[in-house]
Amino acid sequence: MVTKSTHNPTPVTRPLPSLSEPDTADFWQATRDQCFKYQQCDSCNTVIWYPRAHCTGCTDGQLEWRESAGLGQVYTYSIVRQSYHPFFRNKVPYAVVYIDLDEGPRLLTNMVGVEDPLQDINIGMRVKLSWEIHPQLSIPLVEPVKD
Repeated sequence: MVTKSTHNPTPVTRPLPSLSEPDTADFWQATRDQCFKYQQCDSCNTVIWYPRAHCTGCTDGQLEWRESAGLGQVYTYSIVRQSYHPFFRNKVPYAVVYIDLDEGPRLLTNMVGVEDPLQDINIGMRVKLSWEIHPQLSIPLVEPVKD
């Protein structure tokens, strides 16, 4: 996603993660297909998020990749009213939310699909993954589940 900066005629893009990081490369590769993957230890069943090389429960087990169904609920959130990064400057106010996915991972991301983030978000509301697509990866966002 590209926005135009009011101070600079060149397009300003969202900061994107490095695709060469060994612990997270498999996760970001899966996002190309709009797939959210997390790890789970095969010894102690601890759910691991964010991706890493070892279990945070027993530090001993083999980590297996699992795929999330992409549903969860808002754990907590904050409304950003001022941003200094050129990409986010024209998006204020916007919501940064911690989401508890149904499978266990707690994800920090942005809420989209709400008309007024100051009024339309509440703790415990059901959400589903939404994707901001880029050439090499997609950014996982969330939007409200419509009844």
